Amino acid sequence: MTQSRILVTGATGRVGGAVVARLHAAGVPVRALVRREADFPEGVQTVRGDLGDPASLDAALEGVDSVFLVWPCLGAEGAADVIDAIRKHARRVVYLSSAGVGSGQEEPGEAITMFHTELERLIEASGLEWTALRPTGFASNTLGWAEQIRSTGAVRAPLAGLARPLIHEADMAAVAVQALTTDALLGAHPLITGPELISQKRQLALIGEAIGRPLRFEEITLDEAVDQMKAAGYPAELVEAVLPAQVRMLDDPEPVNGEVERITGTPARSFREWAVDHAADFR
Repeated sequence: MTQSRILVTGATGRVGGAVVARLHAAGVPVRALVRREADFPEGVQTVRGDLGDPASLDAALEGVDSVFLVWPCLGAEGAADVIDAIRKHARRVVYLSSAGVGSGQEEPGEAITMFHTELERLIEASGLEWTALRPTGFASNTLGWAEQIRSTGAVRAPLAGLARPLIHEADMAAVAVQALTTDALLGAHPLITGPELISQKRQLALIGEAIGRPLRFEEITLDEAVDQMKAAGYPAELVEAVLPAQVRMLDDPEPVNGEVERITGTPARSFREWAVDHAADFR
């Protein structure tokens, strides 16, 4: 595949930002889609646009061959128009999907899995070359604990024993770059995971080790967690999807595999490594 410009959506987020950085470091021409002013290394082109306004994407897509797509909404409304805009300019899209797709969880009320399933369907029907990355839980989601850690040294959350193979954003980015710059993953839905199942209580302990401070996990009930999420402003459909899915994972945890190493040649990073990499975010 000849080198050409790649557009990265979600470029100011954890995964999109890591994709931008990796492409730039490899000397691949990269353009970052942003909704407002943002800082990137010299040589990274930024362009304003909003996936919620497909008409705003034409300038961003001009001269682009491939797109890394991170969908920012909890529903698929407007996605068909965005994918059509991509199709008019680019030939390839790499979509950041979810491990829940294809796992039998596409049920009413599974808001997150449902919109990812619909996005994958639209992309596969578009005529574009495509890859749909299906990562397990993001290690970076534990950044939601940061304020509690800084202020109290404790995290109040449900399901202390919930164990997941959380994946480092750098590993998602490494797989995405393979999909964007080679033909190795065309038409594939790689399930990518962290290297081990690790409980929420253990995640917090490793964050504590990384920042040199003992931390406490204070387990709350599911009802308390619902109230907590609603008070924090989470949409109802997200609250209704996340907690039941987590409860199911207690007895049916996400799988662990070696796909990151198979695809990139480097083993998936551990949660301990992620915590060290992000220690400053919790101090």
